[in-house]
Amino acid sequence: MPAIDHPLRYATVNELHARPFPQLGVPSTAVYVAIKEPVQAQNRDRAADRAHLLALLDRHGSAHPQPGATHFQGTVGRAELKWESHTEFVTYSAFTKGISARPFDPAEAEVLPEDWLAAAPGKRVVSLLIRVEAMPAQDAQLLEMVEGWLVPESLAISRVVDGAAVVAGDFHIDPAGHMRFAVFVQPDTGPRRVGRIVQRLCEIETYRAMSMLGLMRARDLGGRLNALDPMLAGLVSGLDNVEPASEAALHDLLKISAELESLAVQYSFRFGATMAYEAIVAQRIEALREERIRGRQTFGEFMMRRYDPAMRTVKSSESRLKGMAERAERAAELLRTRVDVERSAQNQRLLESMDRRADLALRLQHTVEGLSVVAISYYAVSLAGYLAAPLAKAVGMTKETLTALVVLPVVALVWALIRRIRKSHH
Repeated sequence: MPAIDHPLRYATVNELHARPFPQLGVPSTAVYVAIKEPVQAQNRDRAADRAHLLALLDRHGSAHPQPGATHFQGTVGRAELKWESHTEFVTYSAFTKGISARPFDPAEAEVLPEDWLAAAPGKRVVSLLIRVEAMPAQDAQLLEMVEGWLVPESLAISRVVDGAAVVAGDFHIDPAGHMRFAVFVQPDTGPRRVGRIVQRLCEIETYRAMSMLGLMRARDLGGRLNALDPMLAGLVSGLDNVEPASEAALHDLLKISAELESLAVQYSFRFGATMAYEAIVAQRIEALREERIRGRQTFGEFMMRRYDPAMRTVKSSESRLKGMAERAERAAELLRTRVDVERSAQNQRLLESMDRRADLALRLQHTVEGLSVVAISYYAVSLAGYLAAPLAKAVGMTKETLTALVVLPVVALVWALIRRIRKSHH
């Protein structure tokens, strides 16, 4: 059969199934870590990420992923490992059956060794401990447990996925460096659904953390824009003033515009990624289909109070940068127009000066022409006198008399000749 499929058909379909949800029994423990290099995504060393994964697998004699793979599932000791390579970061998830007697025991995170994490080609941006256990018989007992484990002031708890489970978290980092989430599961909830709920929690925290990087950059950008804003405002307000000179003002304005464009290049990737991550966080929370428990705040309400203002700050900084760049561009156009008008007026004055000089030159030329007639006539009369001297004796006239008679005809002839030459040139 001839090849009738597009060469990327199978690759695009397989991408839909590239990252399956884990299957988790009850009780179980999930350890999740996200690592990001402190550089932009296009500069990531993916070979180093793969080498770091292989170092963990080799410790346990586990199989290696295929070359060029962006996801992998395997076994490391008693835990099921899941590795994923994303645009800006890589994630490691380790799922273990059973739970520790001490809730959120830091020893649970040792499935991803500390020395191995320290050698990662990047820095840890997310570290989660997720405790999955059976649902208590009463809500009061459940609330008592989570309020003893987590910080009550920032506790977010809700019933999710049509009552299949209850999730709780406080979005605080504990002394061991981990963030804690608790998942209480109904007895009839299947392992796939439990895995999806745990995966959603990991994604919510990961994309929340990644989007908050945009807030840090927005604060840094705010300081730089605060320094440029009064300079730009001063230049714009001085557009109708004589001082400073238009060329100097335009140079200063172009310098500000260049700096604003440089800032736009530096921050556009981070702000664009922040908006994308924010949309994913909102979608993942919506997918939980939360229901309130005894008046406690839900994950959505927590994000609305704590997270959404940060995202609005990022959007405000992005809009401010864009607005300042547009203002600088408009001011530059006005200044260019002012410079063009001033140069046109200067050229007009120069042309008028050239006209006056040309008129003076023409008058001088006419004066010189008059003197030229006299000078040429003088020499012509002298030559005529020499030529007529023999005739003067023949007609009985003196040389002086004959010279005097030829003066007027010679002057008239010279004047007519010069006039004809001038007319032919004009």
